[in-house]
Amino acid sequence: MTVPLSLDALAAPPSLRPYQQEAVRRVIEHFRGSDDPAAVVLPTGSGKSLVIAELARLARGRVLVLAHVRELVEQNHAKYLAYGLAADIFSAGLKRKESARQVVFGSVQSVVRSLESFAAPDHPRGPFTLLVIDECHRVSPAEDASYRRVIEALRAANPRLKVLGLTATPYRLGQGFIYHRHHHGMVRGDDDCFFRDCVFEQSLRLMVKQGYLAEPRRIDAALFRDGEELRYDFSVLSPSASGLFREEELNRVVAGHRATPGIIAEVIERARDRQGVMLFAASVAHAEEILGYLPAAEAALVTGETPLAERERLIAAFKARELKYLVNVAVLTTGFDAPHVDLIAILRPTESVSLYQQIVGRGLRLSPGKRDCLILDYAGNPWNLYAPEVGSPKPASDSEPVQVPCPACGHANLFWGKRDGELVIEHFGRRCQGLVEDDPQARGAASGAENRDAASGAGKKRQCDFRFRFKVCGDCGAENDIAARRCHGCQTLLVDADDKLKEALRLKDARVLRVAGMQLEATVNGRGMARLKVTYHDEDGATLAEWFALETPAQRGAFAAVFLRDHLRAPGVPWRPTTPEEVVAERRRLRHPDFVVGRRVGRHWQVREKLFDYSGRYRKAIGAE
Repeated sequence: MTVPLSLDALAAPPSLRPYQQEAVRRVIEHFRGSDDPAAVVLPTGSGKSLVIAELARLARGRVLVLAHVRELVEQNHAKYLAYGLAADIFSAGLKRKESARQVVFGSVQSVVRSLESFAAPDHPRGPFTLLVIDECHRVSPAEDASYRRVIEALRAANPRLKVLGLTATPYRLGQGFIYHRHHHGMVRGDDDCFFRDCVFEQSLRLMVKQGYLAEPRRIDAALFRDGEELRYDFSVLSPSASGLFREEELNRVVAGHRATPGIIAEVIERARDRQGVMLFAASVAHAEEILGYLPAAEAALVTGETPLAERERLIAAFKARELKYLVNVAVLTTGFDAPHVDLIAILRPTESVSLYQQIVGRGLRLSPGKRDCLILDYAGNPWNLYAPEVGSPKPASDSEPVQVPCPACGHANLFWGKRDGELVIEHFGRRCQGLVEDDPQARGAASGAENRDAASGAGKKRQCDFRFRFKVCGDCGAENDIAARRCHGCQTLLVDADDKLKEALRLKDARVLRVAGMQLEATVNGRGMARLKVTYHDEDGATLAEWFALETPAQRGAFAAVFLRDHLRAPGVPWRPTTPEEVVAERRRLRHPDFVVGRRVGRHWQVREKLFDYSGRYRKAIGAE
């Protein structure tokens, strides 16, 4: 099998930092055994360009390095030239359209318009063997997006094309993690992620601790005047369908806000002993107002409408320290390198931890005389730079990352959830994220993505089968994801929750409750035996109830199977109550179903069906417990 990179060449110069050397080694080892697209995660300022240059130097075949902005194309090209090697640039923004050499650095916008020449099968140097994508979180899942079109064109010329992505923020709004598996032995993204494996990741905390990046010193800033807190309140805003805030809505919050003059005065005061200050505004109008409060001779504004020549002049003046303050509106979050920046003022909400990290990353590079980077957040952004990323959208404002061990494989899963002290009382995980040794006999039931991994030689490990939340197939008994439409075991179409409700509503001897709450009571039955009574009620006061005994191990086992399994807010977290009183005392651990279906048995009603995690055309109850 042809491998486009050589491990033997690693002994050659130049001197890479240890983590950069390890990243290169992991990439080479991955592509020796697999054609699956791979990702490397390195924080902003950690030297991704040097890793790219080293990989391009070691490559045996043709290499195309893509980025989405010309600044990154230029930076990556410059690092490669530092080796004393020559490479082409294909970027309309840089006024160069060269692609004859072995290594080409290009902008995706320019390359996608010239696919015929890049995918030409009769090129003297042969097809491209390695495609490197900088800021690879920008690779869209949509197959008709620019990056995907380039990839498919190059693959048509070379089916064994190796695709490597590098990013500091490996997640996309609305998608979550951009890769499926992590080299630490866990599943992060969905089966259909384009990048299959994260082969190396270096954490920001470790980079700061080892002295490779400046320490970010964050202050959740607020201005007080006459005892009143003055700050921007963006909490009333909701992102649009694209996941981004609308500029007109941002403007309504910040336009003429009485806090702005005081905020800028405070920024100026804190910047007295700082070298370079970047301010991130919410809108163009907001940025222009901010600029008016800054020292005119020391400040400039860059927006998406700033003419290119003027933008280059202002950025050059800022980098030369002729300007101290640079205000911008969402244009200097990637591809901007000014190591002396040591104060960042955030006066806008950030839609994601990814954008927040990109903004803060502008101030993390090392520079002479720079001791740290002060982060002044005047927008109340909730992101924690050092907190582990969960990947999925935050389900509630008070959710936090919680660790939940898998009862089957022991993997320490990271899910959104809630704690009461050290106790995890709720989490929103569905399936264990751990990777376990593959069972060849189980491959027949594997999904399409899992079969593809096995065929490519990457199927030595598979995702653990344990599901924290699931729905059971009525035909084969297999546990399926709560959103699945077909059983992964027998491919039978799973009964739709709406169909269950519709059928129950047609029956005369059935009662359907839209559950508004659930009450727990430790009581006794007619013979004086201790029982747990669970009562479900709807918005109009109608009820259905069920009783449980917990006296013997068998009864407690049955209670765990038929009640706790579905009702636990944190399934998988060990809890085996032994008395009704214990269940009542710990009711914070339990959730109520969205619907309960009861059937009449004689003179009484019996609970037959409970629907959790419902999403369908029927309205759920407005009330709560």
